Amino acid sequence: MATNGLAAALTLYGSRTLTLSQAATQAGVSEEQFIRQLERRGIDVTDAERSSIAGSDRTARAD
Repeated sequence: MATNGLAAALTLYGSRTLTLSQAATQAGVSEEQFIRQLERRGIDVTDAERSSIAGSDRTARAD
């Protein structure tokens, strides 16, 4: 994990310039990993974004 990219992504997410998904991509980590980094630093994650991450864990089925 590149610390400069992570630091910038944390700052931009904290100021709500980037969404959680955009910030995680910029940091080069998964959204779940990015949430853990945010929590470690006391940066709030919106409930809406937390819910969208939980909802995206469903596996697509090819029936």
